[in-house]
Amino acid sequence: MPVSQELPGLTAQLDRLVYHHGGPSLPPDKPHAFVYFVTIRNLSPTTVELLGRKWVVEQSDGERLVIEGDKIVGETPRLEPGQSFTYNSYHVTGCDARVIGSFHGITANGSRVHVILPPFDMTVPGSPTED
Repeated sequence: MPVSQELPGLTAQLDRLVYHHGGPSLPPDKPHAFVYFVTIRNLSPTTVELLGRKWVVEQSDGERLVIEGDKIVGETPRLEPGQSFTYNSYHVTGCDARVIGSFHGITANGSRVHVILPPFDMTVPGSPTED
């Protein structure tokens, strides 16, 4: 199976992170919700179809979650050169966490590619690590 490579010009960025205390709708052990907004831009000269994602969530309590799967919020966006895809989703937690994400896909010529989302922190308001 061919190895996936980063594609120069394919970028991912966290646009916004919003904390939301979910109240009784969330499990008691994970009462903190973070909504994140991400944009993936294709500034390369080739078309890319995004097929899935992988997230690693390293929680301050030592738990490490790996979340991966096909599609991105139920879609496989096809990005022509110059196009972007923006979406939002959420994660619930019981403590602070650091998130590392990536997206993978395939180019028009069949090359496997990926793009890494720079790590970001989900800090629960009032936690000892909050600035």
